[in-house]
Amino acid sequence: MVKHIILWKLKEGYSEEEAAAIKNDIKEGLEGLKGQIPGLLDIRVHTQGLASSNMDLMLDSAFEDEGALKAYASHPAHVAVADGKVRPYTMIRSCMDFEE
Repeated sequence: MVKHIILWKLKEGYSEEEAAAIKNDIKEGLEGLKGQIPGLLDIRVHTQGLASSNMDLMLDSAFEDEGALKAYASHPAHVAVADGKVRPYTMIRSCMDFEE
């Protein structure tokens, strides 16, 4: 199994209400990919970090293997969510992929 972890920081200037709505939209979009992409085993987005956090969202996803992760990256459903709900609102993205 391959884990794919992403941390994002939202762009600056959003009100608390706007940031909450954006995070919820990202969560719904990404978690909605479950069952749509072959090899995607699990996908969860965490939006409520503790005060000690320095990032706004975390994607925690699992894939059958590295090939499934690569296919996910270019899958049209994922690209639509990434381009429409994630990239326009985030300024920092950190990623770690690893085998478990």
